[in-house]
Amino acid sequence: MKRDTGQNRSITAKWRPATRAVRAGTWRSEQGETSEALFVTSGYSYDDAHTPAARFAGQEAGMTYSRTQNPTVQMLEERIAMLEGAEACRVQASGMAAMTASMLCQLSAGDHMVIAQAAFGPTRWVTDNLLPRFGIEVTPVDGRDLDAWQTAIRPNTRVFFFETPANPTMDLVDIAAVCTLAREHGITSVVDNAFATAALQRPLEFGADVVAYAATKLMDGQGRVLAGAVCGSAAFINDKLLPFQRNTGPTLSPFNAWVVLKGLETLDLRAHRQADNALVVARFLEGRVPRILHPGLASHPQHDLATRQMIKPGSIFSFEIEGGRTAAHGLLDALELIDISNNIGDAKTLMTHPASTTHSSLAPEVRETMGVSEGMLRISVGLEDPQDLVEDLDQALKAVGL
Repeated sequence: MKRDTGQNRSITAKWRPATRAVRAGTWRSEQGETSEALFVTSGYSYDDAHTPAARFAGQEAGMTYSRTQNPTVQMLEERIAMLEGAEACRVQASGMAAMTASMLCQLSAGDHMVIAQAAFGPTRWVTDNLLPRFGIEVTPVDGRDLDAWQTAIRPNTRVFFFETPANPTMDLVDIAAVCTLAREHGITSVVDNAFATAALQRPLEFGADVVAYAATKLMDGQGRVLAGAVCGSAAFINDKLLPFQRNTGPTLSPFNAWVVLKGLETLDLRAHRQADNALVVARFLEGRVPRILHPGLASHPQHDLATRQMIKPGSIFSFEIEGGRTAAHGLLDALELIDISNNIGDAKTLMTHPASTTHSSLAPEVRETMGVSEGMLRISVGLEDPQDLVEDLDQALKAVGL
Protein backbone atom coordinates (compact mmCIF):
# COMPACT_ATOMS: atom_id res chain seq x y z
CA MET A 1 0.00 0.00 0.00
CA LYS A 2 1.08 3.58 -0.50
CA ARG A 3 0.06 6.52 1.60
CA ASP A 4 -2.10 9.18 0.02
CA THR A 5 -1.25 12.88 0.22
CA GLY A 6 -3.08 12.91 3.53
CA GLN A 7 0.07 11.48 5.09
CA ASN A 8 2.23 14.39 3.89
CA ARG A 9 2.14 16.81 6.80
CA SER A 10 3.24 19.74 4.63
CA ILE A 11 0.06 19.25 2.61
CA THR A 12 -2.24 18.23 5.46
CA ALA A 13 -1.19 21.24 7.53
CA LYS A 14 -2.95 23.46 5.00
CA TRP A 15 -6.24 21.61 5.38
CA ARG A 16 -9.01 22.70 7.69
CA PRO A 17 -10.54 20.21 10.17
CA ALA A 18 -13.52 19.27 7.99
CA THR A 19 -11.19 18.35 5.14
CA ARG A 20 -8.92 16.35 7.43
CA ALA A 21 -11.91 14.38 8.73
CA VAL A 22 -12.61 13.20 5.17
CA ARG A 23 -9.15 12.91 3.63
CA ALA A 24 -6.39 12.63 6.22
CA GLY A 25 -4.72 9.33 7.00
CA THR A 26 -5.76 7.55 3.80
CA TRP A 27 -3.63 4.70 2.42
CA ARG A 28 -4.28 3.15 -0.98
CA SER A 29 -3.33 -0.23 -2.36
CA GLU A 30 -2.34 -0.89 -5.93
CA GLN A 31 -6.08 -1.16 -6.67
CA GLY A 32 -6.49 2.58 -6.11
CA GLU A 33 -9.65 2.25 -3.98
CA THR A 34 -11.35 5.50 -2.93
CA SER A 35 -12.88 4.01 0.23
CA GLU A 36 -10.40 2.86 2.85
CA ALA A 37 -9.62 -0.85 2.66
CA LEU A 38 -10.64 -3.18 5.49
CA PHE A 39 -7.80 -5.49 6.56
CA VAL A 40 -9.30 -8.33 8.56
CA THR A 41 -6.21 -10.18 9.75
CA SER A 42 -4.64 -10.98 13.08
CA GLY A 43 -1.11 -11.56 11.80
CA TYR A 44 1.26 -10.98 8.89
CA SER A 45 3.71 -13.09 6.88
CA TYR A 46 7.22 -12.11 5.87
CA ASP A 47 9.53 -12.78 2.94
CA ASP A 48 12.42 -13.73 5.20
CA ALA A 49 13.37 -14.23 8.86
CA HIS A 50 15.31 -10.97 9.05
CA THR A 51 12.20 -8.85 8.41
CA PRO A 52 10.17 -9.78 11.53
CA ALA A 53 13.30 -9.63 13.66
CA ALA A 54 14.02 -6.10 12.45
CA ARG A 55 10.42 -5.01 12.95
CA PHE A 56 10.17 -6.41 16.47
CA ALA A 57 13.47 -4.73 17.31
CA GLY A 58 12.12 -1.41 16.08
CA GLN A 59 14.76 -1.20 13.37
CA GLU A 60 12.34 -1.44 10.46
CA ALA A 61 8.82 -0.11 9.97
CA GLY A 62 6.03 -2.54 9.15
CA MET A 63 3.25 -4.70 10.51
CA THR A 64 3.94 -7.38 13.13
CA TYR A 65 0.65 -8.32 14.80
CA SER A 66 -2.78 -6.71 14.86
CA ARG A 67 -2.66 -6.18 18.61
CA THR A 68 0.02 -3.61 17.78
CA GLN A 69 -0.58 -2.55 14.17
CA ASN A 70 -3.20 -3.01 11.48
CA PRO A 71 -3.43 -0.94 8.29
CA THR A 72 -7.11 -0.03 8.76
CA VAL A 73 -6.61 0.81 12.43
CA GLN A 74 -3.53 2.87 11.66
CA MET A 75 -5.43 4.88 9.06
CA LEU A 76 -7.97 5.79 11.75
CA GLU A 77 -5.23 6.71 14.21
CA GLU A 78 -3.54 8.99 11.71
CA ARG A 79 -6.83 10.62 10.72
CA ILE A 80 -7.86 11.33 14.31
CA ALA A 81 -4.40 12.70 15.13
CA MET A 82 -4.52 15.07 12.18
CA LEU A 83 -8.09 16.10 12.96
CA GLU A 84 -7.10 16.78 16.57
CA GLY A 85 -3.86 18.57 15.70
CA ALA A 86 -1.92 15.96 17.68
CA GLU A 87 1.43 14.41 16.90
CA ALA A 88 0.09 10.90 17.42
CA CYS A 89 -2.96 8.84 18.35
CA ARG A 90 -3.72 5.30 19.47
CA VAL A 91 -7.23 3.87 19.29
CA GLN A 92 -8.69 1.41 21.78
CA ALA A 93 -11.52 -1.08 21.97
CA SER A 94 -13.93 1.32 23.72
CA GLY A 95 -14.16 4.75 25.27
CA MET A 96 -13.58 3.37 28.74
CA ALA A 97 -10.54 1.45 27.49
CA ALA A 98 -9.20 4.80 26.29
CA MET A 99 -9.92 6.56 29.60
CA THR A 100 -8.41 3.74 31.67
CA ALA A 101 -5.35 3.42 29.46
CA SER A 102 -4.74 7.18 29.51
CA MET A 103 -4.53 7.00 33.31
CA LEU A 104 -2.83 3.67 33.98
CA CYS A 105 -0.12 4.09 31.36
CA GLN A 106 1.37 6.95 33.37
CA LEU A 107 0.45 6.20 37.00
CA SER A 108 2.18 3.93 39.52
CA ALA A 109 1.69 2.98 43.15
CA GLY A 110 2.35 6.02 45.30
CA ASP A 111 1.21 8.51 42.66
CA HIS A 112 -1.67 10.94 43.03
CA MET A 113 -4.14 12.32 40.48
CA VAL A 114 -6.87 14.94 40.57
CA ILE A 115 -10.17 14.48 38.73
CA ALA A 116 -13.07 16.85 38.16
CA GLN A 117 -15.84 15.28 40.25
CA ALA A 118 -18.49 15.66 37.55
CA ALA A 119 -17.62 12.79 35.23
CA PHE A 120 -19.02 9.72 33.49
CA GLY A 121 -20.04 7.06 36.02
CA PRO A 122 -17.59 4.31 34.90
CA THR A 123 -14.74 6.84 34.86
CA ARG A 124 -15.47 7.70 38.48
CA TRP A 125 -15.68 3.98 39.27
CA VAL A 126 -12.15 3.55 37.91
CA THR A 127 -10.81 6.49 39.92
CA ASP A 128 -12.80 5.76 43.09
CA ASN A 129 -12.45 1.97 43.19
CA LEU A 130 -9.84 0.57 40.81
CA LEU A 131 -6.91 2.97 41.11
CA PRO A 132 -6.83 2.96 44.94
CA ARG A 133 -6.50 -0.85 44.86
CA PHE A 134 -3.11 -0.31 43.21
CA GLY A 135 -1.92 2.38 45.60
CA ILE A 136 -2.88 5.37 43.44
CA GLU A 137 -4.62 8.15 45.34
CA VAL A 138 -7.31 10.24 43.65
CA THR A 139 -8.80 13.56 44.76
CA PRO A 140 -12.13 14.65 43.19
CA VAL A 141 -12.59 18.43 42.97
CA ASP A 142 -15.15 20.85 41.63
CA GLY A 143 -13.71 21.20 38.13
CA ARG A 144 -15.18 24.68 37.76
CA ASP A 145 -13.06 26.01 40.64
CA LEU A 146 -9.44 26.75 39.68
CA ASP A 147 -8.52 27.22 43.34
CA ALA A 148 -9.74 23.67 44.05
CA TRP A 149 -7.30 22.30 41.46
CA GLN A 150 -4.49 24.36 42.99
CA THR A 151 -5.28 23.23 46.53
CA ALA A 152 -5.43 19.55 45.54
CA ILE A 153 -1.87 19.48 44.14
CA ARG A 154 0.62 17.36 46.08
CA PRO A 155 4.31 16.67 45.47
CA ASN A 156 3.31 13.28 43.95
CA THR A 157 0.47 14.59 41.73
CA ARG A 158 1.02 13.25 38.24
CA VAL A 159 -2.29 13.71 36.37
CA PHE A 160 -5.19 16.15 36.07
CA PHE A 161 -8.22 14.50 34.42
CA PHE A 162 -11.45 16.19 33.45
CA GLU A 163 -14.39 16.11 31.06
CA THR A 164 -15.69 19.31 29.55
CA PRO A 165 -18.62 19.49 29.12
CA ALA A 166 -19.08 16.94 31.89
CA ASN A 167 -21.45 14.00 31.71
CA PRO A 168 -24.30 14.63 32.58
CA THR A 169 -24.14 17.90 34.54
CA MET A 170 -22.68 19.94 31.66
CA ASP A 171 -20.14 21.53 34.01
CA LEU A 172 -17.35 23.20 32.06
CA VAL A 173 -13.68 23.32 32.98
CA ASP A 174 -11.55 26.26 31.90
CA ILE A 175 -9.18 24.22 29.75
CA ALA A 176 -6.51 26.90 29.35
CA ALA A 177 -6.42 27.82 33.05
CA VAL A 178 -6.34 24.27 34.41
CA CYS A 179 -3.85 23.00 31.83
CA THR A 180 -1.55 25.97 32.45
CA LEU A 181 -1.64 25.20 36.17
CA ALA A 182 -0.85 21.55 35.45
CA ARG A 183 2.10 22.41 33.23
CA GLU A 184 3.53 24.78 35.82
CA HIS A 185 3.70 21.84 38.26
CA GLY A 186 4.88 19.16 35.81
CA ILE A 187 1.46 17.49 35.81
CA THR A 188 0.00 15.83 32.71
CA SER A 189 -3.47 17.13 31.78
CA VAL A 190 -5.91 14.64 30.24
CA VAL A 191 -9.17 15.95 28.73
CA ASP A 192 -12.15 13.75 27.86
CA ASN A 193 -13.52 15.58 24.81
CA ALA A 194 -16.19 13.04 23.80
CA PHE A 195 -19.14 15.43 24.17
CA ALA A 196 -17.67 17.87 21.61
CA THR A 197 -14.98 16.16 19.50
CA ALA A 198 -12.42 18.23 17.60
CA ALA A 199 -15.25 19.47 15.37
CA LEU A 200 -16.54 21.66 18.21
CA GLN A 201 -13.67 21.94 20.72
CA ARG A 202 -9.90 21.52 20.43
CA PRO A 203 -8.33 21.09 23.88
CA LEU A 204 -4.75 20.82 22.57
CA GLU A 205 -5.02 24.41 21.33
CA PHE A 206 -5.77 25.46 24.92
CA GLY A 207 -2.75 23.67 26.36
CA ALA A 208 -4.00 20.14 27.08
CA ASP A 209 -1.36 17.41 26.97
CA VAL A 210 -3.64 14.45 26.19
CA VAL A 211 -7.14 14.22 24.70
CA ALA A 212 -9.18 11.04 25.19
CA TYR A 213 -12.33 9.92 23.39
CA ALA A 214 -15.19 7.53 23.33
CA ALA A 215 -15.17 7.35 19.53
CA THR A 216 -18.30 5.22 19.99
CA LYS A 217 -20.20 8.49 20.27
CA LEU A 218 -20.10 11.36 17.77
CA MET A 219 -17.12 10.03 15.81
CA ASP A 220 -19.06 6.94 14.74
CA GLY A 221 -22.28 8.92 14.98
CA GLN A 222 -24.76 6.17 14.20
CA GLY A 223 -24.59 3.87 17.22
CA ARG A 224 -22.87 1.03 15.39
CA VAL A 225 -19.60 0.15 17.11
CA LEU A 226 -17.49 0.66 20.23
CA ALA A 227 -14.20 2.54 19.91
CA GLY A 228 -11.89 4.79 21.89
CA ALA A 229 -8.94 7.05 21.13
CA VAL A 230 -6.11 8.82 22.95
CA CYS A 231 -4.21 11.69 21.31
CA GLY A 232 -1.08 13.51 22.42
CA SER A 233 2.58 14.06 21.75
CA ALA A 234 4.55 11.37 19.96
CA ALA A 235 6.60 10.89 23.14
CA PHE A 236 3.51 10.30 25.29
CA ILE A 237 1.79 7.99 22.79
CA ASN A 238 4.87 5.94 21.87
CA ASP A 239 6.75 5.85 25.17
CA LYS A 240 3.92 5.66 27.71
CA LEU A 241 0.67 4.62 26.08
CA LEU A 242 1.89 2.16 23.45
CA PRO A 243 3.81 -0.19 25.80
CA PHE A 244 0.77 -0.34 28.08
CA GLN A 245 -1.66 -0.92 25.23
CA ARG A 246 0.49 -3.43 23.36
CA ASN A 247 0.97 -5.62 26.42
CA THR A 248 -2.49 -5.34 28.00
CA GLY A 249 -4.45 -5.64 24.75
CA PRO A 250 -7.38 -3.13 24.62
CA THR A 251 -7.17 -3.40 20.84
CA LEU A 252 -9.69 -1.95 18.41
CA SER A 253 -10.88 -4.36 15.72
CA PRO A 254 -10.19 -3.45 12.07
CA PHE A 255 -13.91 -3.54 11.28
CA ASN A 256 -14.75 -1.09 14.07
CA ALA A 257 -11.89 1.15 12.94
CA TRP A 258 -13.27 1.11 9.39
CA VAL A 259 -16.76 2.05 10.61
CA VAL A 260 -15.39 5.01 12.58
CA LEU A 261 -13.37 6.10 9.54
CA LYS A 262 -16.64 6.25 7.61
CA GLY A 263 -18.27 8.14 10.49
CA LEU A 264 -15.55 10.77 10.53
CA GLU A 265 -16.35 11.69 6.94
CA THR A 266 -19.62 13.27 8.10
CA LEU A 267 -18.55 14.35 11.60
CA ASP A 268 -18.34 18.06 10.83
CA LEU A 269 -21.78 18.11 9.21
CA ARG A 270 -23.42 16.07 11.95
CA ALA A 271 -21.79 17.83 14.90
CA HIS A 272 -22.85 21.28 13.72
CA ARG A 273 -26.37 20.29 12.69
CA GLN A 274 -27.00 18.35 15.90
CA ALA A 275 -25.68 21.25 17.98
CA ASP A 276 -28.08 23.61 16.21
CA ASN A 277 -30.96 21.19 16.75
CA ALA A 278 -30.08 20.85 20.44
CA LEU A 279 -30.23 24.60 20.92
CA VAL A 280 -33.74 24.69 19.44
CA VAL A 281 -34.87 21.94 21.83
CA ALA A 282 -33.16 23.58 24.80
CA ARG A 283 -34.85 26.91 24.14
CA PHE A 284 -38.21 25.13 24.13
CA LEU A 285 -37.49 23.46 27.47
CA GLU A 286 -36.16 26.62 29.12
CA GLY A 287 -38.90 27.99 31.32
CA ARG A 288 -40.91 24.77 30.94
CA VAL A 289 -38.74 22.83 33.40
CA PRO A 290 -37.30 23.96 36.74
CA ARG A 291 -33.67 23.68 35.61
CA ILE A 292 -31.90 23.28 32.30
CA LEU A 293 -28.18 22.74 31.80
CA HIS A 294 -27.14 23.75 28.29
CA PRO A 295 -23.92 25.78 27.85
CA GLY A 296 -25.36 27.47 24.77
CA LEU A 297 -28.04 29.22 26.80
CA ALA A 298 -27.30 32.55 28.46
CA SER A 299 -28.84 31.09 31.63
CA HIS A 300 -26.00 28.57 31.96
CA PRO A 301 -23.58 29.87 34.63
CA GLN A 302 -20.59 29.14 32.38
CA HIS A 303 -22.06 30.37 29.12
CA ASP A 304 -19.23 32.87 28.59
CA LEU A 305 -16.60 30.13 29.03
CA ALA A 306 -18.45 27.94 26.54
CA THR A 307 -18.38 30.78 24.04
CA ARG A 308 -14.62 31.21 24.50
CA GLN A 309 -13.49 27.61 24.21
CA MET A 310 -16.16 25.85 22.16
CA ILE A 311 -17.07 26.43 18.53
CA LYS A 312 -20.61 25.33 19.38
CA PRO A 313 -21.89 23.92 22.70
CA GLY A 314 -22.70 20.47 21.35
CA SER A 315 -25.71 18.22 20.95
CA ILE A 316 -26.03 16.91 24.52
CA PHE A 317 -27.55 18.61 27.54
CA SER A 318 -29.49 17.85 30.70
CA PHE A 319 -32.51 19.16 32.49
CA GLU A 320 -34.34 18.48 35.73
CA ILE A 321 -38.01 17.99 36.50
CA GLU A 322 -39.87 17.82 39.77
CA GLY A 323 -41.03 14.48 41.09
CA GLY A 324 -37.70 12.66 41.20
CA ARG A 325 -37.15 9.26 39.62
CA THR A 326 -40.86 8.47 39.32
CA ALA A 327 -41.55 11.56 37.24
CA ALA A 328 -38.36 11.16 35.20
CA HIS A 329 -39.19 7.56 34.33
CA GLY A 330 -42.77 8.60 33.58
CA LEU A 331 -41.58 11.19 31.09
CA LEU A 332 -39.31 8.66 29.39
CA ASP A 333 -42.16 6.16 29.15
CA ALA A 334 -44.37 8.81 27.53
CA LEU A 335 -41.96 9.53 24.66
CA GLU A 336 -43.19 8.56 21.21
CA LEU A 337 -40.32 9.59 18.93
CA ILE A 338 -37.27 9.97 21.14
CA ASP A 339 -35.63 6.70 22.16
CA ILE A 340 -34.83 5.72 25.73
CA SER A 341 -31.12 4.88 25.59
CA ASN A 342 -27.99 5.52 27.64
CA ASN A 343 -25.90 6.11 24.49
CA ILE A 344 -25.05 9.55 23.10
CA GLY A 345 -23.88 11.04 19.81
CA ASP A 346 -26.23 9.01 17.62
CA ALA A 347 -27.99 10.42 14.57
CA LYS A 348 -31.19 9.51 16.46
CA THR A 349 -32.24 11.52 19.52
CA LEU A 350 -31.76 9.58 22.74
CA MET A 351 -32.70 10.28 26.34
CA THR A 352 -31.76 8.63 29.61
CA HIS A 353 -32.09 8.93 33.37
CA PRO A 354 -28.44 9.07 34.54
CA ALA A 355 -29.11 8.22 38.20
CA SER A 356 -30.52 4.82 37.23
CA THR A 357 -28.27 4.10 34.22
CA THR A 358 -24.91 5.72 33.44
CA HIS A 359 -24.24 6.78 37.03
CA SER A 360 -26.06 4.00 38.88
CA SER A 361 -22.76 2.36 39.92
CA LEU A 362 -21.96 5.37 42.09
CA ALA A 363 -23.14 5.75 45.67
CA PRO A 364 -26.08 8.13 46.12
CA GLU A 365 -23.92 10.56 48.07
CA VAL A 366 -21.37 10.66 45.24
CA ARG A 367 -24.12 11.37 42.72
CA GLU A 368 -25.41 14.13 44.96
CA THR A 369 -21.95 15.71 45.21
CA MET A 370 -21.63 15.56 41.42
CA GLY A 371 -25.05 17.16 40.95
CA VAL A 372 -26.76 14.11 39.44
CA SER A 373 -30.26 14.33 40.89
CA GLU A 374 -33.09 11.81 40.72
CA GLY A 375 -35.05 14.25 38.57
CA MET A 376 -32.27 14.79 36.01
CA LEU A 377 -32.66 13.65 32.41
CA ARG A 378 -29.95 13.79 29.75
CA ILE A 379 -30.81 14.19 26.08
CA SER A 380 -28.57 13.62 23.07
CA VAL A 381 -30.16 15.44 20.17
CA GLY A 382 -29.94 13.86 16.73
CA LEU A 383 -30.63 14.80 13.13
CA GLU A 384 -34.43 14.70 13.16
CA ASP A 385 -36.42 17.86 12.51
CA PRO A 386 -36.14 19.71 15.83
CA GLN A 387 -39.82 20.67 15.75
CA ASP A 388 -40.75 16.98 15.83
CA LEU A 389 -38.55 16.60 18.91
CA VAL A 390 -40.16 19.63 20.54
CA GLU A 391 -43.62 18.22 19.92
CA ASP A 392 -42.65 14.85 21.39
CA LEU A 393 -41.19 16.47 24.51
CA ASP A 394 -44.24 18.70 24.83
CA GLN A 395 -46.67 15.79 24.89
CA ALA A 396 -44.42 13.78 27.24
CA LEU A 397 -44.15 16.70 29.68
CA LYS A 398 -47.93 17.07 29.63
CA ALA A 399 -48.27 13.34 30.30
CA VAL A 400 -46.47 13.79 33.64
CA GLY A 401 -48.33 16.99 34.49
CA LEU A 402 -45.72 19.52 33.40
